[in-house]
Amino acid sequence: QVQLAESGGGLVQVGDSLRVSCEASGRTESDYSLGWFRQPPGKEREFLAGISWTGVASYIEDPVKGRFTISRDLAKNTVHLQMNNLKTEDTAVYYCVADRWERLTDAEYWGKGTLVVVSS
Repeated sequence: QVQLAESGGGLVQVGDSLRVSCEASGRTESDYSLGWFRQPPGKEREFLAGISWTGVASYIEDPVKGRFTISRDLAKNTVHLQMNNLKTEDTAVYYCVADRWERLTDAEYWGKGTLVVVSS
């Protein structure tokens, strides 16, 4: 079992930056990757980004590329999603996920989510 705990959500304004974080614990093995989904109000979940356990490999999906970055703090078993130039359409619950790299978009382990609200 892998436990994931997100933090850092909140209310921000258009154009602001925000970093959400996720701490992984439990059965965290070196071949587990971490990633982020989000779910806007009334919409389906959307995969945003993934990063390998060591942080060597990572990717960002096109809709947020150039504004969002993903990073790892291996010593703290933590993954971060840095979000810049936020837009109202970024309002969503942001979920941290964990699984093997090739399964990350259909991950087994999920956090409870952290809410980000971008106000105009």
